[in-house]
Amino acid sequence: MRERVAAIDCGTNSIRLLITDLSDDRQSDVLREMRIVRLGQDVDSTGHLDEAAIDRTMAATQEYGELISTFGVGRIRFCATSAVRDADNGDAFADRVESVLGVRPDVLTGEDEAAASFLGATRGLGPGRTVVVDIGGGSTEIVVGDGETIESAVSLDVGSVRLTERFLASDPPTIDEITTCISYLDGVLGAPASVPVPRFVGVAGTVTTVAAHVLALPSYDSEAIHGSRLHTDDVRAACLSLVQMTVADRRALPFMHPGRADVIGAGALILDRLIENLRLDTDELIVSESDILDGIAWSLRNAQ
Repeated sequence: MRERVAAIDCGTNSIRLLITDLSDDRQSDVLREMRIVRLGQDVDSTGHLDEAAIDRTMAATQEYGELISTFGVGRIRFCATSAVRDADNGDAFADRVESVLGVRPDVLTGEDEAAASFLGATRGLGPGRTVVVDIGGGSTEIVVGDGETIESAVSLDVGSVRLTERFLASDPPTIDEITTCISYLDGVLGAPASVPVPRFVGVAGTVTTVAAHVLALPSYDSEAIHGSRLHTDDVRAACLSLVQMTVADRRALPFMHPGRADVIGAGALILDRLIENLRLDTDELIVSESDILDGIAWSLRNAQ
């Protein structure tokens, strides 16, 4: 039986909507939307959601609510991640969302976020031991599993917005800022360790934007990005290229979302250090446009 559902992923930098039809193991997407709202602006330093950031996010939520009504959605799940779980006024934000959509946001733990990312990223890949990395604005998830079985999952408080605010104040970042950020990341990730996993999958905006840079796309092209297999040496070169650019030069790249240009450098550094520190049994990164948003949608189906 087919069911039309709506999934909303409310992160630190963006809020995204997926409306999709689910039946058995099939997913037929109706609509995907993204708005850069920077809900997590200054949360790392203040522990508080800024009112202007909340207003930006609620404007997008209102728009999504209208789309959900237009497309005749049966069930909705709104998930909030790093910014909301770190903020002392998360409940007040949840009240406003509930007043608009009629559903209360689920504030995911880091482990829940990791599991949803893994489920969304690996559906359709077939069996095989896989590590999935999801680099967000406020946190990064690293998940190892096979099929729907998760062996380990960790959520780290390192993300593109959080690290930009902490370390990369200059435009372009100075060498000292970059090396300080790298040192911090290496400390969080720990000593390089061999991870005997033959399949390495990356999801979310940092990874897909880096992929577009590796592929030198003339515009952002989801079809070209999804499923692309990139040599990790090329990925690391693209990461270091992005972090050294000015914001204006990044924004001029034809595939760059303007709301991501000021924080992509920190996200790229996270991806670079993950490749260095995980020491995987592969030199290939598989890029997926399917991610936590798809996992949220399937969680509705699985909850029946």
